[in-house]
Amino acid sequence: MISVSEALDHLFALAGPLDTETVPLSQANGRVLAAPVQARRDQPPFAGSAMDGYAVIGDEVQPGATFTVIGEAAAGHGFDGEVAKGQAVRIFTGAPVPQGASRVVIQEDVIRDGDTITLRDNLDQGTHIRPKGADFADGSDVTAPRLLGPSDIALLAAMNIAEVPVTRRPRVAILSTGDELVMPGENPGPDQIIASNSFGLQAMLRDLGAEARLLPIARDTRASLETAFSLADDADLLITIGGASVGDHDLVGEVAVDLGMERSFYKIAMRPGKPLMAGRLASGAMMIGLPGNPVSAMVCGHVFVTPVIRAMLGLGQAAVQERHATLAAPLTPNGPRQHYMRARIEDGQITAFDNQDSSLLTVLAAANALLIRPPSDGAREAGETMAYLPI
Repeated sequence: MISVSEALDHLFALAGPLDTETVPLSQANGRVLAAPVQARRDQPPFAGSAMDGYAVIGDEVQPGATFTVIGEAAAGHGFDGEVAKGQAVRIFTGAPVPQGASRVVIQEDVIRDGDTITLRDNLDQGTHIRPKGADFADGSDVTAPRLLGPSDIALLAAMNIAEVPVTRRPRVAILSTGDELVMPGENPGPDQIIASNSFGLQAMLRDLGAEARLLPIARDTRASLETAFSLADDADLLITIGGASVGDHDLVGEVAVDLGMERSFYKIAMRPGKPLMAGRLASGAMMIGLPGNPVSAMVCGHVFVTPVIRAMLGLGQAAVQERHATLAAPLTPNGPRQHYMRARIEDGQITAFDNQDSSLLTVLAAANALLIRPPSDGAREAGETMAYLPI
């Protein structure tokens, strides 16, 4: 068996960044910017008013000063002229500051009588002008790689960028195996269960930005497995669930090797999830074989599949970042394998669930963290700081 960190190193050796494509900005949210892009204008593109008021020459502003109003400037409709001494332009928020003006006196500080304004005694001291290019300048870079969110989309739109280069979404095929499995909504026989792992992993993969599809359930025969593998020829990553152990009916690894898979590793010193394997298929796709126990498969998804997808998207090769919290209750010593315990974070404290059986999806659904116990970790007392992964 190899360690979790060694397994991740092997996986990263298999998972290179995918190629890029150009998409409209309206479709770029949640995608990974693959190359830097540059602003195509200044923002704001002109010196603009930050308040409603009057644009004047700043040096003339003093209590009691009077000005003649010579026009108006509004957002989208600037004043076509120049402000001279003793003159003012009525101006609204977002409007270009007229040539010659260097200050906006807010309307609350002004008394207006026809076309004449008089400044009040207690004047606001701000200039209330947003300089040209104060937010960003023409040619400013948006760096990559970068997972684009709503704020990034707004920024790119303001930069007049209508299309962006993004990393292609990884195409992932998910294959559940086993005679005991039926799909949700079907009527299972007396010895059968509902396939659940594949749906959980598909949801996880889609949240990560991958295109994930479910293949038909493969039965525990060579013919069924070979057919299922052939359906994944266009995938960047094939994830198999179950059949990766060493029982008489666990044929996934054997069939994969016979079909040309170059195995990278098999078995990891972790709990849950020991029978995990990975390699490169003859099609060029990467393969990860997950254990069949529901919790084991989902935990391995968080620990291994998540970093692999991020690597494919060009977001770097790194394990999921650990966080830390104070232990709320004591823990007994850990065994020889690294243990990812389902746990709950509340008010900055972490509590591991008492029952860690790898078949209990109810415990996983109630958890929001995986508490990490290193191999042979000693007993832990309440109040100690523990590492965890958010889920």
